Amino acid sequence: MTGIQRTTEKNLMVFTGRAHPELADEVAEILGTPLVPTSAYDFANSEIYVRYEESVRGCDAFVIQSHTAPINQWIMEHLIMVDALKRASAKRITVVMPFWGYSRQDKKHRGREPISGRLMADLFKTAGADRVISVDLHADQLQGYFDGPVDHLMALPLLTDYIQDKYGSQPLAVVSPDAGRIKVAERWSARLGGVPLAFIHKTRDIDRPNETVANRVVGEVEGRICILTDDMIDTGGTIVKAAEALMAEGAAGVIIAATHAIFSDPAVDRLKNSAAQEVVITNTLPLPADKQFDKLTTLSIAPMLARAIREVFEDGSVTSMFDGHA
Repeated sequence: MTGIQRTTEKNLMVFTGRAHPELADEVAEILGTPLVPTSAYDFANSEIYVRYEESVRGCDAFVIQSHTAPINQWIMEHLIMVDALKRASAKRITVVMPFWGYSRQDKKHRGREPISGRLMADLFKTAGADRVISVDLHADQLQGYFDGPVDHLMALPLLTDYIQDKYGSQPLAVVSPDAGRIKVAERWSARLGGVPLAFIHKTRDIDRPNETVANRVVGEVEGRICILTDDMIDTGGTIVKAAEALMAEGAAGVIIAATHAIFSDPAVDRLKNSAAQEVVITNTLPLPADKQFDKLTTLSIAPMLARAIREVFEDGSVTSMFDGHA
């Protein structure tokens, strides 16, 4: 037989940007591999420079970056990191974005609007990404925006296990903050043993972002600890108004549970002074000390990300992590 034969060995390498290095450190530690040393800094005019300090040729690269504020800076750094890997001959590049920036702009509500969520997918594909891993997408159709595999992870098992352990002995109800997330609430209910469902009927003014009106509670919540679930908390207005509506309907208490703690001002003040007795989130986004408060509980998403990365690297099944529902 002519030619050169070589048995190829796969090489997993994990990279991180500067947005949320603590999460990447935890993921890398669970995987048992150090983060790849990287030089990253801003020029005087705010342009971003990235260079990897060791060879990445032929590697299976996983690039972790959380799209937090200032979101445009960290998205741009993420794109530049992918471009650097592509030009340095990485074999496969997986973009790990625990929070998909611009995910709320997933469709046109009115004429002459962009679909920025799709633009994000196009940018990463153009930069050289082969695959995307993200957590609790704001809209399921985002998976179809990227021309390649998208692994959609769910924080539901992590959050529901915590709720079950702490509040499972009390009568519970799962409450969706709006009718559009009933399917997610149904999964919550099933994980918590079939507890009752309810939702908040609300209206939104498309001309006034981040503002909603909680009109009424639909469902039986009286005397129950209500688990109010959502994918993200931004300014906190919607979720706090929903908590107030539940208490007005006779709920025994309200637990707010969300995956992405964006916490734009004045979210922290609203949540601290809200009717909720506990706010449970994950660390998909960094949360500085000045945004921590007494009734806030943060659960780590790192073990889930690490397992998903390992499944992708070993050509395993990410779907198996979620009982076939991913």
